[in-house]
Amino acid sequence: MKVLGLTGGMGMGKSTVATLLRKAGPPVFDADAEVRRLQSVPGPVLDGIQAMVPGAVRSGVLDRVVLRQAVMEQAGLLPRLEALIHPHVRRARARFLAFWRARGARWVVLDIPLLFETGMQRQCDHVLVVSAPRWVQARRVAARRGMTQAEARALMARQTPDALRVRGADTVLRTGRSMKETRRQVRRFVRMLRV
Repeated sequence: MKVLGLTGGMGMGKSTVATLLRKAGPPVFDADAEVRRLQSVPGPVLDGIQAMVPGAVRSGVLDRVVLRQAVMEQAGLLPRLEALIHPHVRRARARFLAFWRARGARWVVLDIPLLFETGMQRQCDHVLVVSAPRWVQARRVAARRGMTQAEARALMARQTPDALRVRGADTVLRTGRSMKETRRQVRRFVRMLRV
C-alpha cells in the first residue's frame, strides 16, 4: 500500500482537494476531522484544554472562539495544545493505515495540515502540497472565519510558510484559479497515481 501525504496551509483549498481525491477512490484520513472529533467528546482532550484555557469548555462543549483567541494571545499555548492532541491523532492514523493495509488498498491519503512540522512526510511515498497566492489565501481565511484580512494574515503568519511546503513537495497543486481548473489538476494527478 502506498501513502500519499496531502498538506497545505489554511485557505489553500486542501479540504476541497481531499474531497475530490476521496470521490476518486482512495481512502482519506482527515487529521483535522479527527481533531474536531476529539474536541467534541468528553475525555482527556477536552479536560486538558479546559486546564490550559479556563473557560474554553462550557458544559462539555468547546468554545472555539475562546480557544482561538487564547492561541492568538498566548505564544506558548499552541505547542502545548499540539502536545495534548497529537498522540491521540497519531493513534487514530495508525488504526486507519492498519485497516486499509489489511484490506489491500493500493493508495491511501493522509490529509495532514502539519505534515512537515510533524515529520510525517518521511512516512509518505508521495507528498502533494496544495498552494494558492497569498492574497487568495487571506481572502478565503477571512471569509471562512468571519475576520478581517489583517486578522487572517496574522493567523497565517503563525503557520509554516507556503514556500517551505512547496519546496518539500513531490507535486504542487495550484488552487488560486477556478474550481474547474482545480478539478482538472486533481483528475490528472489521480491518473498519475493509477500508473
